[in-house]
Amino acid sequence: MPLVVVGSVAIDNIETPTARRDNCLGGSATHFSYAASFFTSVRLVGVVGEDWPAEHTDLLSQRGIDVAGLSQVAGGKTFTWTGRYEPNMNDRETLEVELNVFGDFDPVLPDDYRKAKYVFLANGVPAVQMKVLEQVPGRRLAVADTMDLWIQTQRDDLEELMRQLDGLVLNDSEAKLITDTENLVEAGHAVREMGPRFVVIKKGEHGAMFFSEHETYVLPAYPTPDVIDPTGAGDSFAGGMMGYLAEQDDFEPNTLKRAMAYGTLAASFNVEGFGLERMQQITRDDIDRRMSEYEKMLSF
Repeated sequence: MPLVVVGSVAIDNIETPTARRDNCLGGSATHFSYAASFFTSVRLVGVVGEDWPAEHTDLLSQRGIDVAGLSQVAGGKTFTWTGRYEPNMNDRETLEVELNVFGDFDPVLPDDYRKAKYVFLANGVPAVQMKVLEQVPGRRLAVADTMDLWIQTQRDDLEELMRQLDGLVLNDSEAKLITDTENLVEAGHAVREMGPRFVVIKKGEHGAMFFSEHETYVLPAYPTPDVIDPTGAGDSFAGGMMGYLAEQDDFEPNTLKRAMAYGTLAASFNVEGFGLERMQQITRDDIDRRMSEYEKMLSF
């Protein structure tokens, strides 16, 4: 089934302890879309400026991602993020953020996108995310991501959004912040009680936790030693998860668990190169082979 994603499309400047790479193709919707495209057809909604390199659009199109919803603002500048990772490759410092055209992003979905059954709201302003939901009234599954900024500054809108969602994806620090608790199990259940039918808490190199009314479990990260650039790992996780759910056209408990595993593996490939470099080198067969290894790792 087609999958619609709405969110940021960006230019990233990334510094790690061993290297620096400027002008990487980035953004939450970009990483999500590329990971999801290994499983299903993806329709991307985003905004870029006049400085946006045409080759980036070509790369997405050649991957089979529908970019009819990617608008370009004449005279505008693309959202740009500059960050530096600490030696542990988990902690990072944002050095500069230029929202540019993304600051005025008011997405209008093309007509055929509005028929989507599967929708992912990549990190963005909660009020804007709710406006997207209004444009897909026939959706079967709507999942969103969020961040600490919206928890701190737009809590009321975020809570209203959560009551309209089937699922919410957030990281461990965000889960603790929104619930004011250090216990992740308590936090996961507390977030779910705010509205979503299920909640996924990302824990980076420590995997991810899943919470629904009837079950709670933890999946470990795939043990890759080749962490080059963690940027977009969480978005790739969500892309792999949602892409598999849309491919299966099903979100029953067993399907959700396998989708979480595929999300974990998509993220494991993403961190092995700057931007989308590593993702461009792999195929679905590579992901499935890693899935076989992952299943053996989890068996007792």
